[in-house]
Amino acid sequence: MPSLTTHVLDISLGRPATGLSVRLERFDRAAWTAVAEAMTDIDGRVRDWLPDGVPAGLYRLVFETGVWFARSGRATLYPRVHIDCDLEGDQPHYHVALLLAPFGFSTYRGT
Repeated sequence: MPSLTTHVLDISLGRPATGLSVRLERFDRAAWTAVAEAMTDIDGRVRDWLPDGVPAGLYRLVFETGVWFARSGRATLYPRVHIDCDLEGDQPHYHVALLLAPFGFSTYRGT
């Protein structure tokens, strides 16, 4: 089973997005269901979602960016960022990075 990690960087300040709430959801039978929740660590990372890996399937990472920006007194256009990922069972690891700013974001598959 593949493992899944994520990393969030606040590119407007040039530092990790520490303490950002992230939810992992799985798509099953026409509905999204939450399977895990985490907070980014001091490096802006979530290193382990499920102890035995993440079964293959369609997943969504939901980043609660509005709450996170509000805690530092900053406004944002994006109160929540969703990233959908199709995880295949033949891949050992997926790393989904989010580059975040109050009025824009970008994502990529890292290593």
